Amino acid sequence: MMLFDRLRQIEERSQAIATLLADASAHTRPDYARLRKEHAEASEIVVRFTEYREVLRQLADARQLADSSDRELQELAHAEVASLTARQAALEAEITRLLLPRDPYEEKNVFVEIRAGAGGEEAALFAASLARMYQKYAERQRWKVEIMDASATGVGGLKEVILFVQGRGAWSRLKFERGVHRVQRVPATEASGRIHTSTVTVAVLPEAEEVDVKVDDKDLKVDVYRASGPGGQGVNTTDSAVRITHLPTGLVVTCQDERSQIKNRAKAMRVLRARLLERAQEEQAAAIAADRRSQVGTGERSERIRTYNVPQTRVTDHRIGLTMHRLPDVLEGDLDEIVDALAAAEQAERLERVGH
Repeated sequence: MMLFDRLRQIEERSQAIATLLADASAHTRPDYARLRKEHAEASEIVVRFTEYREVLRQLADARQLADSSDRELQELAHAEVASLTARQAALEAEITRLLLPRDPYEEKNVFVEIRAGAGGEEAALFAASLARMYQKYAERQRWKVEIMDASATGVGGLKEVILFVQGRGAWSRLKFERGVHRVQRVPATEASGRIHTSTVTVAVLPEAEEVDVKVDDKDLKVDVYRASGPGGQGVNTTDSAVRITHLPTGLVVTCQDERSQIKNRAKAMRVLRARLLERAQEEQAAAIAADRRSQVGTGERSERIRTYNVPQTRVTDHRIGLTMHRLPDVLEGDLDEIVDALAAAEQAERLERVGH
């Protein structure tokens, strides 16, 4: 009955909003856009609720007929009861899904920050492999990828790299990559064939617009310096690299990927806004219950979420116990099976919370 009562409240609210929007002067209201959005979101639930009540009515009628003394009518009624009971269960599942709170960052583009952890040069090489994996995955999803900043090692590894991924579903798919990724393999320099374990941390931050995060110029310290590393002679002859320090929080962002100081500053500001938004998320997460905290992503960075075992061509996601023996495909960007399983597990967990 709790579900029924909640659906009635949504229906009544939807009808009240419809009445307000029907007024000729409704478009002049300051909350007009919000009301239209709320009404649109409620409408699908109301449609399903109407169908749900009709199914319950038909089910009650069919059960009455099932008690008939007419055997043929009984058989028809029992078949109808079975069909309507299945439809009732399907509608309840669909309505519950529609009642789940929407992820506010669902349509956001993301920054993917990849950093080498334990393991020295092996970790840096693995960081480069993960960066390539995400770029390949983005190609499959038809997303656009931009390298915001990168710090390379001398043998093809990456100490850290920041990717900006733009496209529909970027946040909702890549958010599951947050955490510590572990690789087990034999380094090329290991004569005895001993397997080494290295780690890389991955952070996924939703892009923050100026309306999401306000940054005051007086809170910024901006330093410019000569860029280093790959990029050609021109990139190293001018003070084009930018380091921005957000004084209130101590957050520091650097960018030297572009030859232009202006472009580097713009890129650094985009990364800074994303990190400030993440910081706000973490502060919010600290104030709410532990079972909600995982949705915001505060504790996942310190946990091993996935292991890539090269000798066994095995990938294991420890959060859901999923193991696959096709590591080469995964490293080529074939992540959908893992992401789909994680998304299904997350939805199941959210549905369970709604049920309680």
